[in-house]
Amino acid sequence: MAGKRPLTILGLGNILLGDEGFGVHFVRWFARRHRLPPEVDLVDGGTMGYVLLDTLCNCEAMIVVDCLKAADTPGSLYRFDRRELEARLPAPTSAHEVKFADVLCKAEMMGECPEITFLCIVPERYGEMDLEMTATMKDRFPAMEALLMAELEARRIATEAVDA
Repeated sequence: MAGKRPLTILGLGNILLGDEGFGVHFVRWFARRHRLPPEVDLVDGGTMGYVLLDTLCNCEAMIVVDCLKAADTPGSLYRFDRRELEARLPAPTSAHEVKFADVLCKAEMMGECPEITFLCIVPERYGEMDLEMTATMKDRFPAMEALLMAELEARRIATEAVDA
C-alpha cells in the first residue's frame, strides 16, 4: 500500500438530476466548512464512472457519500460497509452504462479495492431533471456532516473549521 492515500472522501451523484446530486453538493458544502489534513482527499466524483478507478485504487480507505434509492422516508440516512451495500446493488452492467458498483467490481478484480464505508441518503425526487435539490435534502447536510465527522473521529482524523 506504499504511496496510497490513507483516506479519500468521495461525493457521487448527478447534479443535473436534483436530489441525485446530493453527494457532490454535500462534499462541496463540507469543503467550505472544514479543512482536512493533507493526507486526506475530498473528491467530487460526480458521475465519472471508470475515471474513478484510479481514485479508488490509490487509497487505503474510502468514504463514499451518495444517494440510495430505497423505500424509506426521503432524507433517511444509512451507513454501510461495502459488503452490506453490495447486497443491495444490482449486478454490474456494461461499459456503456457505468455505475459505481461497476468501478468497485473492476477494482476488486484488480486486487486494489480499499476498505469502503458508504454514507447514503434516500432522495425525495428521483430521476427528474433539475439543477436544484429539494429543501428536504439540503436540510439534511448537517445530519450527514455529523455522520461523516463520526467516521473521521473513529479514524482519528481531525478537521479544522473554516472561517466563513
